[in-house]
Amino acid sequence: MPPTRRRHWSRFRIGLIALIVLIVPVYLAFTKDIPFTHGYRVTAVFETSNNLRAGSPVRIAGVNVGRVKSVGQYKDTNLSQVTMEIGDSGLPIHRDATAKIRPRIFLEGNFFVDLRPGTPGSPDIPDGGTIPVAQTSTPVQLDQLLTALQSDSREDLQHVLEEYGTALNSKPTPEQDAELPPSVQGLSGAEAINRSYDSAGPALQGTAVVNDALLGDRPGDLARTIAGIARLARALDSREGQLQDLIVNFNLTASAFANQSGALSRTLQLLPATLATARDALQSVDAALPSTRAFAKEILPGVEQTAATVNASFPWIEQTRALLGPDELQGLMAQLTPATKDLAALTNQSIKLLPQIDNFAQCFDKVILPAGNVKLDDGALSTRRSDGSVVEAYKEFWYGLVGMASGGQSFDGNGASLRANAGSGEWQVQPGYSKYSAIGDRRGRTLVGNATDRPLGTRPLYPRSAPLITTSRPCKSNGVPNLNGPQAGPGAAPRSIVVPTPPPIIRETSTDTTTTTGATPSPAPATSSVDQQAAANSDSLGAQLLQRLNPLANGGGR
Repeated sequence: MPPTRRRHWSRFRIGLIALIVLIVPVYLAFTKDIPFTHGYRVTAVFETSNNLRAGSPVRIAGVNVGRVKSVGQYKDTNLSQVTMEIGDSGLPIHRDATAKIRPRIFLEGNFFVDLRPGTPGSPDIPDGGTIPVAQTSTPVQLDQLLTALQSDSREDLQHVLEEYGTALNSKPTPEQDAELPPSVQGLSGAEAINRSYDSAGPALQGTAVVNDALLGDRPGDLARTIAGIARLARALDSREGQLQDLIVNFNLTASAFANQSGALSRTLQLLPATLATARDALQSVDAALPSTRAFAKEILPGVEQTAATVNASFPWIEQTRALLGPDELQGLMAQLTPATKDLAALTNQSIKLLPQIDNFAQCFDKVILPAGNVKLDDGALSTRRSDGSVVEAYKEFWYGLVGMASGGQSFDGNGASLRANAGSGEWQVQPGYSKYSAIGDRRGRTLVGNATDRPLGTRPLYPRSAPLITTSRPCKSNGVPNLNGPQAGPGAAPRSIVVPTPPPIIRETSTDTTTTTGATPSPAPATSSVDQQAAANSDSLGAQLLQRLNPLANGGGR
């Protein structure tokens, strides 16, 4: 092709190609992922996502192994579904894996998923599998802790503790004694419980025999029993719907028994006659014992093998003795005894604590919260909504924080910062009297400061003395303060006078040169009342400061 007919690429095409070439490596560098592909993903179902968001880390034993990809609703339920992408370092994830949402440290913020991959003997969860809600948990939040004991619940708990204390300390009436066994007649509830400990020895001995039986005949029987219980639990977990039906049916059955409480009472009343009939039946059984005796003779050859059976049970008995030794159950009982005493002391102290918590809650409900809902009427300076209505007092605090956050924004990488200028001006203000002018100085002095504008007044009124604080009166008995009452102001303006300011710098410009010379300001002479009035009619101190700092003022400088 001749040189004159060659086609040249336009600048737009060249720029577009260069942009595409740059976007691809930048995207791969920031996302660290190849588009349209993803790694191993698993979904966990939680009762609540607990402010978990996409990008939150997934950790195993404190090590980051993946990220949260998405958080959403699980099907048509109130549960949350969290999809996680796990790296190769966190694999494999087994069927019995558990997941917990935990808060990160203070400097990190947010939450993370604490994943436990499960036991190696369990099957692996395939890519895209789900960890059920029975194997997940979320942390307890402060609001859940604060709402655990509401006013009605606290009162009910107080009544329960009072009635329980009465039941332990009061003596039974003659009518109640007539219905009690003779061994506990005339005793209080606590005394009767103490007497029941006399029979605790034989009962615990029977419990020990049952525990020995649970150990099995051979080593490993208990472990195999636990493994069987685990298989049973997994089978029950796989049939959640049937378990729900079972619980519902059990609830219906219990309700039916409750509805037939009268019939059950009558049945118990007929129990003595039933026992009498059973006694007659036992007499008939006694008559049948001769035949049983003949059977016993026939079984004697089997009884002869009892000695060998007893010898075989000796290892089991040795294991039982070890279990009941000081290093096992006896040591556990010795450690639990102090804990029981501490729990009793805690119960006694909680009786004193609960009324204080009730007073604190009533103070919030009757005084603090109503005071926070008061709308402060500050005239033209009132904080208002877009529709012109005045906002509540407690919201002004949060508006102030938002304003500080907005004023503290920064455009560089050094973080947010809040800047403030020291006040100064030509108006000398005398706001009041200070008892202590400085640390260690106990001579009262008058406070004096400078302001850029003459003060118009104070709002609320400046009190002559600090308000009296009465500590003997409960907070809940105080009335809601009148924040818009007479003390809200406005009050008179504090004493203020105008002070002279140094004269401005006058720059002189010669006609034949471009050099600018500045006059050195002379010290300000003592001003009379006329000078003060003239200074009051002149520009403000801020305007004078800007005039001095302007290099082009009065035609000087380039």
